[in-house]
Amino acid sequence: MHVKKKPLLLYMYERVKASNEIDEVIIATSNEESDDVIVKLCKENNIMYMRGSLNDVLDRYYQAAKITNASLVVRLTADCPIIDPSVIDSIIGVYKNGAYDFVANTAPPEGMTYPEGMDVEVFSMLALENAWNYATKPSEREHVTFYFWKNIDKFKCFRVDLTYNLSNYRLTVDYFEDFLLVSKILEALYSKDKFFSMNDILEFLDQNPDIFQINNKIESFSGWEASLTKDLDNKVY
Repeated sequence: MHVKKKPLLLYMYERVKASNEIDEVIIATSNEESDDVIVKLCKENNIMYMRGSLNDVLDRYYQAAKITNASLVVRLTADCPIIDPSVIDSIIGVYKNGAYDFVANTAPPEGMTYPEGMDVEVFSMLALENAWNYATKPSEREHVTFYFWKNIDKFKCFRVDLTYNLSNYRLTVDYFEDFLLVSKILEALYSKDKFFSMNDILEFLDQNPDIFQINNKIESFSGWEASLTKDLDNKVY
């Protein structure tokens, strides 16, 4: 998907690179032919990438982390193209200043206060290796960090919350309506400041309620349902 002839993935890469806390960025895509276009984009823009299983995304992340020799892993999903670099740094800061295995701002989702689309998850390489070794449910292999926050007896987890609830704003791109909304945001804000903040986005949506309403009927995290159904079928990796 493109906005002003620029792929959403490049908008996101640009914003992630603006983080003060991230040392290396690697795009972990699949071996499927349909993702050849992502590899082409990475090669054209000198972006590090690796390819792995389509469904076992946990393995894909683990192999990517091993390539970079990371001790701390930050998970950012490509459906969050307008992620705020300062939000990334804030969540990483909480992880670094606490004795945690896993820190996030939108997981677990029940009661979260950040908008979906500002998702940041931070965890140690040791925790990732633990999950890679022991996670067996389809949902745990497809959704990389399920194994952490669904096993709080094994991991010390912490969710970062705001003092006010902004979860009614939907800034992710999973459906066409999401793309329309994010396109409007980029068209309005990018030329003024390519690193516009989450607060800039919210102010723009508050001033343009017709745009805010474009995707407000979509249920958050509905994409998890298919893999949770597979769990019930007792399919194990």
